[in-house]
Formats: sequence, structure tokens, C-alpha cells
Amino acid sequence: MAVAAVGFAFVVLPLVGLLRQVAWSQLGADLTTPQARDALRLSLVCSVSATVLAVVLGLPLAWVLARVEFPGRRVARALVLLPMVLPPVVAGVGLFYAFGRDGLVGEYLYRWFGVQLTFSTAGAILAETFVALPFFVITAEAALRNLDRRYEDAALTLGTPRRTVVRRVTLPLVRPALVAGAALAWARALGEFGATITFAGNIQGRTQTVPLAVYLLLESRPQVAIGLSVVLVAVSVAVLALLRDRWWGGS
Repeated sequence: MAVAAVGFAFVVLPLVGLLRQVAWSQLGADLTTPQARDALRLSLVCSVSATVLAVVLGLPLAWVLARVEFPGRRVARALVLLPMVLPPVVAGVGLFYAFGRDGLVGEYLYRWFGVQLTFSTAGAILAETFVALPFFVITAEAALRNLDRRYEDAALTLGTPRRTVVRRVTLPLVRPALVAGAALAWARALGEFGATITFAGNIQGRTQTVPLAVYLLLESRPQVAIGLSVVLVAVSVAVLALLRDRWWGGS
């Protein structure tokens, strides 16, 4: 019990320390400063966009990893999930050399279409998608792999087209997992720092999301940084509450 108490305190004390520093009477004013407003708006736009991309790209990917047998599937799965454990700064460097102006793909995007992703809002969305995608894939893949296929087989036996089975049977059955995966991806995108600052920079109104603003404001305007930090903590608690039934059975 004593060791468990120490472990619990280790997790909780930083949160208590943060909350003690909040100037609650001026929190509203801190969160409505121009820099805070820009960061909050941009974080919402980038994180929601990244979540949509993660779902659009991740659902077919999760389906293939869960349902299709092919050589090297384990390696493919490991590569897809690699951003979960990859240092964010390394992820940013990789994105730079892949999608930067002189990168593997970015060179042609700029040459053919005049698109430059670095130091742009699109680049921030790309960085957040890269780190958030595995969280959706791993959740959706597990749900698809563990789904009782007898329901799908019964629908197919009755002559239902496979596309209709997927739309009317499979997806409704795994919907809770898809919602959970999307929530995890959104929370991860919202809190992304290293890949974003490395690939997209820290430009107010363009790439400066809440985590980047917190980092920049800690020395110049610490109360605003603390207020923005509280917003991220509140979002994290809300996501955990949303996923409570899935992870802990509502207890």
C-alpha cells in the first residue's frame, strides 16, 4: 500500500502543483489574450482536422491489418504504430525530410503545385495527423479483429452485398471503438508539441498551437501559460471520462 501511495502521489502531485499556481480570478482574462485566443483557435482547427484525417486514413488501414493476410503484415503493423513510441522531435525531422520543400515528396509538391507544408497551418495538421493516426488504428484494428464475424456471415448468407454488410453490420458493431479511437487521436493531436515545432515552427496565428504557446509564454507571461495548461488538463480529463465505460466498465 505504501508503494502504491507513492506511485499515486507521483502522478497527482504535478497536477496539484499546476492547479495551485492558477490565478482563478483572472483565468478568463488570461485565456482571452490575443496569443491565447489564437492558440486555442488554431489548436481546435488543427486537432479536429488531424482527427478527421486519422479516421479517413486509419479506418481502411485498420481494416487491412485486421482482416487481410499478406506477407509482412507484422512489420507493416509495427511501422504504422511506430509514431506512438518515436520521439516527437525525430518524427518532426522525418516529416521535414519527407514533406519539406526539398524533401522526398515535398520537393514535387512545391515544384508542381507550389505547395509548401513547412511553417504552415497545413504542416501543423500534417504533423498532428502523423502522431495521432496510430492511436486510432490500434483501437479500430483491435475492434475489427475481435468482432464476432457470425453476424457478418449471417448477413452474407442472406444475400446482402458485402458493402452493405460493412455499412449496416460491421461499422455499427465497432462504432464504440471507433469513437474511442477518434477521441484518443484527437487528444494526442491536441497535445502534440515536438513534431509540430520541428516541422511547422512556432508562428502565432499560423502554427502556434496551445502546447507551443505554453512553451513560449512560460517565461514572458507565465499566468497565461498556466491557464492554457489548465485547458489541456481539462480536455484530458474529459477524454478519460468519455472512455471510462470502454476501459473500466463504468466503475
